[in-house]
Amino acid sequence: MVPVEFVLFGLMLAGVARFHERALECALAGLAAITAYKLAFTGFDAGPGLAGLVAHLRHEWVVLVNLLALLLGFAVLARHFEESRVPQVLPRVLPDDWKGGFVLLLLIFVLSSFLDNIAAAIIGGTIASTVFGGRLHVGYLAAIVAAANAGGAGSVIGDTTTTMMWLEGVAAADVLHAYIAAGVALLVCAVPASLQQQRFSPIMADPPPALRIDWSRAAVVGCILAAAIVTNVFVNTRAPELGASFPCIGAAVWAALVLCAPLRAPDWSMLPASARGSFFLLALVTAASMMPVDRLPAASWAVALGLGFISAVFDNIPLTKLALEQGGYDWGIVAYAVGFGGSMVWFGSSAGVALSSQFSQARSIAAWLRHGWHVALGYVVGFLVLLAALGWRPVPLPR
Repeated sequence: MVPVEFVLFGLMLAGVARFHERALECALAGLAAITAYKLAFTGFDAGPGLAGLVAHLRHEWVVLVNLLALLLGFAVLARHFEESRVPQVLPRVLPDDWKGGFVLLLLIFVLSSFLDNIAAAIIGGTIASTVFGGRLHVGYLAAIVAAANAGGAGSVIGDTTTTMMWLEGVAAADVLHAYIAAGVALLVCAVPASLQQQRFSPIMADPPPALRIDWSRAAVVGCILAAAIVTNVFVNTRAPELGASFPCIGAAVWAALVLCAPLRAPDWSMLPASARGSFFLLALVTAASMMPVDRLPAASWAVALGLGFISAVFDNIPLTKLALEQGGYDWGIVAYAVGFGGSMVWFGSSAGVALSSQFSQARSIAAWLRHGWHVALGYVVGFLVLLAALGWRPVPLPR
């Protein structure tokens, strides 16, 4: 029998799909219904009733606050980046046809390998909006999210799920081969997406020579990104217990924003619009964390393949946690599956939600699936290529 929580979660996702203009309201209503049901009947993992709910939120608050801080902070950073005029001069170095969009996706992939995928997606979307005259095809937006998620798949500092694996004892080398699948998947989706975008709105001609970069604002962007990267590396390598108890990366981003404000004032006016998308994702993640998922099927490549499709609609953090508790997985394949899999639906990853906050045309499941078909194709092709190349190589965890 299907637990009632899953039925309520499915109804919430159906509401988001049908009324995507009211995604936040659907998510909050679903979260309220799931919370009320668990308060009245089943309780939470941490215990029954209100005390169980409080304990559950105490366990989740670091992830939620960190996610909120990053979504809002990187949205402000994107405005800094746009006003620095760096995106406007990029057509000078990008190819003038569909290959310009292709190269941009590759750059997002590389950026995400050492930077949070939210930042990579937002920066990529800001550049794309500028070089394509403000008109972005939904298929290309899906490819931006896919590139951001693919870039973090094989790096233990590129994605929350790979960092979780690292902290549980998975060696960095044991997730690195995820890049075989991620690279293939990116190529599969980047070419058609770039052609879609070039037909929809061609890349702009080279800017006038008189256009100058605001180097002070560019320096602010660099400082904020440096704060995120340094904090991420330090916390994960030197103080993992601190990262588990405090939203360090989000705090570092906002500290850098505030400290750099005297040099170039941030544009706070865009925060209310970004907040809607941010709270939507927080409601989705919180609801997913309440699902009664206490085990996975026996570890196999087929189960790992399925995790990618589940990650498109279900938070990949608890899925990764369950896989780590169970053991017996090929961690590179799992890292690719739960990392890239969320790209198949716009709300399947934090990068997708962040980008859809900037570009409302992306907030339609039907449009995302219809125009972003190449993302799902890339996921399957990348998975099969990795499996054929290296096979299923489970690595035991140190206990």
